[in-house]
Amino acid sequence: MANPTFEGTITAIITPFVATGIKNDIDYESLRALVELQNRYVNGIVPCGTTGESPTLDHSEHNRVIEFVIENSKVPVIAGTGSNCTYEAIEMSRHAVDAGAAATLQVCPYYNKPNQEGMFRHFGTIAEQVDAPQILYNIPGRAGKAIESKTMARLAREYSNIIGVKEATGKPESWKQIREECGANFIILSGNDEDTFSMMRGYGGMGVISVASNIIPDRMRRFTDQGLAGRFDEMERENEALANLFKGMFVDTNPIPVKHAAHLMGLTQSLGFRLPICETSRENIEKIREMLRSYRLIR
Repeated sequence: MANPTFEGTITAIITPFVATGIKNDIDYESLRALVELQNRYVNGIVPCGTTGESPTLDHSEHNRVIEFVIENSKVPVIAGTGSNCTYEAIEMSRHAVDAGAAATLQVCPYYNKPNQEGMFRHFGTIAEQVDAPQILYNIPGRAGKAIESKTMARLAREYSNIIGVKEATGKPESWKQIREECGANFIILSGNDEDTFSMMRGYGGMGVISVASNIIPDRMRRFTDQGLAGRFDEMERENEALANLFKGMFVDTNPIPVKHAAHLMGLTQSLGFRLPICETSRENIEKIREMLRSYRLIR
């Protein structure tokens, strides 16, 4: 897919497992069905992001999930190949691009928490070594530190293949700084479904890398299409209508609620997680069930 456009609804796809355990098998048949559903509606797919439980996939599984999604996708694939080890990120990114990924998603290095110069060198080295578009992933809630807007701007100036950011700080002041310092051509994608409307209306956001679109890809595509067309009155009404679903996807740690929802809707054959992620409480399952009923997604 030459010169894909990274905008609209891009699904951070879950990784189905046949059961919960420490080395449980990936349910590739369910993954195939999920990708086929996404193909009908969305603008792109991200395998092996946070929602795909990438921290618990070993390297061979990580590579195979990305290959599998690319093999079955009819839309551009942005491969989650970030790491807190620069060498690992390069190796996984090379593999994904060779397999046909349209771009890579590079998370802010977690746990070792480099300073901004270390982040610049990390992302810059990946950009030098891997000839493909790179989207930064700014999520301090999980990574422990943020990629500062000045660092993003410096990266965008120095490396033409660093083209945008998945912005998940939840802070409008951060969105404003990124837009002002990185310029109008730098792609900003929301990292939180609930932030998408505000980011697209006020800060030139181009869409969302979405959790909710795992279960409502059609509705999320219409939602972001409204924003891309500048129909923000319509988008605002839809944002209000979807607010309870967005909230319901975070009654527990992502991707626990969305995997429960997908299974309740019959989108996956089995419900499984890779430890230390596991099932949610009975109380939360009932909340998810009632939320799905309220949206007429289940009976």
